[in-house]
Amino acid sequence: MKSAYELAMERLNKEDPESAVSLSDEQKEALAGIDKKFQARIAEKEIFLKKNLAEARRQRDSEAVQQLEKQLRNEKLRLQEECEAAKEKIRKEAAQG
Repeated sequence: MKSAYELAMERLNKEDPESAVSLSDEQKEALAGIDKKFQARIAEKEIFLKKNLAEARRQRDSEAVQQLEKQLRNEKLRLQEECEAAKEKIRKEAAQG
C-alpha cells in the first residue's frame, strides 16, 4: 500500500518527469528497510495496546478504552510520521547527488 507521499510524488512525476529523482538500489533497499522497521514497531505497539484495550473492555472501563484507543491512534500516527521523515532524508540525499 502506498503512502500519501508516494502517491503525490507519482502525480508530480507525471506532471514534470524531469523533476523525478532516481534512487540507487542501495537507497531503495534502505527505504524498504525503513518501512519494515517501522511496520514492526507499529505492530509491536498495536499488540501491546490492543491487549490493554481488551482488558479495559472486559472491565467495562469506558474511560480507559477511550484513552487507549486515542493512544493507539497517536502512536501509529507518530511512527508513520517518523517513518516518512526517515525516508524523506534518504530521498533528499538522492536528490542532492
